[in-house]
Order: sequence, then structure tokens, then C-alpha cells
Amino acid sequence: MQTPLSSLDRKILLLLQHNADLSAAEIAEKVELSQSPCWRRIHRMQEDGVIERKVALLNPKKLGLGMTVFVNIKLSAHGRNNLAEFEAAIVGYAEVLECHTMAGESDYLLKVVAKDIDHYERFLRDHLLQRPHVQEAHSHIAMSEVKRTTELPLD
Repeated sequence: MQTPLSSLDRKILLLLQHNADLSAAEIAEKVELSQSPCWRRIHRMQEDGVIERKVALLNPKKLGLGMTVFVNIKLSAHGRNNLAEFEAAIVGYAEVLECHTMAGESDYLLKVVAKDIDHYERFLRDHLLQRPHVQEAHSHIAMSEVKRTTELPLD
């Protein structure tokens, strides 16, 4: 369910998406609102689930995770238990940053980070391909990153 947002709410969210370290006072000043109503708006959007959480974005390359791989997974069986079992396993793998169910030829699309090709191969062989009902895994290695953002378009 979509939460109705005012233009002021959108301005606040744009600021928070860019820098979640901003205080309510700093945000209030930038959107030309007093601090208390600004804080109440932020709190309401947290309560409504519009703001899920505030996190620090880390640079994977500086942490030795220089490889990004997109993996298309096709399962051999699609029963409810098989899907739930696969999804529960995927949630437990730190290398998997994102997992999406897909319509079309593959059942899932994973975004995986690894130190290097050897690290990724071990993850693929020892974990992904060991999952029951994984019929196919097609790896697509990212050569370079053109754009990476977590900021949603709010206009």
C-alpha cells in the first residue's frame, strides 16, 4: 500500500537518502520547517514503513570485494516448499546482496559479491549448486560499475 507523501515529505526523504547522518535540525533548516514538525514527519514516515532503516553504505572494492556477479537461477521443481527452502538458504549467504523472484526463463536473479573469481567459484560450487532443486545457474560477471545508488526517484 502506497503512503501519501506531501512535497515536504519528499524533500525530507531526498535529503535522508543522500545523507542519513543529517539531524532533524539540519533537515528542518534545509526544507524551511521548524525542528519539531520536521522530526514528527520523519518519525511518522518511520512508523509507516516509508523509511525502513538508516544504514552506512560501504565501498565493496575498498573491503576487498571487487567482483560483482549477477546469477540467474532456475529450479527443477517449483513447489511451495522448494521455493521457501531455497529462499531461506539464500537469506543466509552473506555474499548474496539481493535476491529477486523473476518472471520468465529464470526463477531468481541474485546479486553476489566476491573477492575474486576463485572466491565466487567456491561460493557457486559449494553453496548455490549444492542447493536441492537448483537446475541451472547462469553467472554474468559485471565488468565495471556505471551507476550504483540506493536513492529512489521521488519526483
